[in-house]
Amino acid sequence: MRIQKQYCWNGKGCRGAAGPSAARVWLRALRLHFVLPSILPALLGGVMAWAAGHPPNGLHFALVVIGVTVNHFGLNLVDDVLDYRHTVDLQTGGEKNFFTGGSGVLPEGLLKESRMLTAAALFFAATAGIGIYLAWACGWPVLALGIFGMACSIFYTAPPIRFGYRGFGELGLLVNFGPVIVLGAYFVQARNLSFEPLIASLVPGLLMASMILINEIPDYEADRRAGKWNLVARFGRKTGAVLYGAGLASAYGILILSASAGVLSPFVLLGLASLPLAFKSLFILRRHLNDPLALAPANLAMIKAHALTVTAMVAAYLMEVLIAAQAFIC
Repeated sequence: MRIQKQYCWNGKGCRGAAGPSAARVWLRALRLHFVLPSILPALLGGVMAWAAGHPPNGLHFALVVIGVTVNHFGLNLVDDVLDYRHTVDLQTGGEKNFFTGGSGVLPEGLLKESRMLTAAALFFAATAGIGIYLAWACGWPVLALGIFGMACSIFYTAPPIRFGYRGFGELGLLVNFGPVIVLGAYFVQARNLSFEPLIASLVPGLLMASMILINEIPDYEADRRAGKWNLVARFGRKTGAVLYGAGLASAYGILILSASAGVLSPFVLLGLASLPLAFKSLFILRRHLNDPLALAPANLAMIKAHALTVTAMVAAYLMEVLIAAQAFIC
């Protein structure tokens, strides 16, 4: 009962008789708890460029962070609407896993599809405007990466591609929330690409793919009914759990091996501080594989593990920047 009370989600926001305010509804629709995996890789790419000796450009750095953030807002809104239309996220009332199954604002009648799609279009327009400016200021690779990333955001659930429904969603998230964002942010600062940020980008990418896998497990039945054939719906919960563990092992393995080989800063090993959270999520997943509500703490642990790991990587390269600055002064 403690888990159910902590992670309940209903049309009244778990607060009793009064309905949620308009601001609270929109914040819920944007699903802010899933946006940090866009922001942190952008920070990582920019800081890695500074650590490589490229002079910081604060305006371009801020525009990249804003661009990936509003793009993620658009992705969340479009994904919510199209999953609702495809009858994936229809649960209303009762208690559900807060971290899965969409925001719930549409089945509860809190927002209209048209308003969400209009907001998504505005967010994507803002992303496009930022991308065009950065491409003009920094070079065509920004435009190429931006178009690819935005197209993946839209066609994750939008027809006719809907690659998230065809078993390619996890790979798409790995690529977009890893190499695309990190390399794009790096290029904006450095005006070139490098092997080191590519390797570093695999860590947030794999962690994001793992996050979507553990989020798909509670939605197994709903996704199968709606024909959303992601990897978990296609191959089952147990296979999803194995893939989830493999994704975590790969992310931490790359972190350890690349730091040991001198490919990445040795300070990135600070990211191993998130290992207890990763093990916690695996332990809960093993015990409650078939209980969607009881899996909520595992979903939360994975979100925290991603945030802590990538934040530690950002901190690691900030330390490299400070060390280089101190050496220059001396």
